[in-house]
Amino acid sequence: MAGAFISHRSSDKARAEALGLELTARGHRVWLDLWEIGIGDSIVARIDAGLADASHLVLCLSDDATRAPWMDREWMSALARQLTGAGITVLPARLTGGDPPAILADIRYADLVADWDAAVAELDRALRP
Repeated sequence: MAGAFISHRSSDKARAEALGLELTARGHRVWLDLWEIGIGDSIVARIDAGLADASHLVLCLSDDATRAPWMDREWMSALARQLTGAGITVLPARLTGGDPPAILADIRYADLVADWDAAVAELDRALRP
């Protein structure tokens, strides 16, 4: 099953975790910082390992207009790998609002704000091989 790395703002951690639980219940391997980074772990090393193992990065878009530096590094890294054929796909998901970054504007996103269940089903289908 696909490895889904969930990239989210810390202010959206509760909804990101709910999404992770839903995808896990549907049989997907999910990497979520709340579950994968423990006390004493190197944050950078754990994120790097998670991204290296992921076949998909779910980019959780937020209504918070402030940019999140960690998220930017995660999705930009995944996009660079995607564009070089490295076998990862960026899946934008409107978690609490917001729009995708301009470079991702042509990619259809899952709209969890408008219809949570339908968007989770769409993500489930996108994560399947």
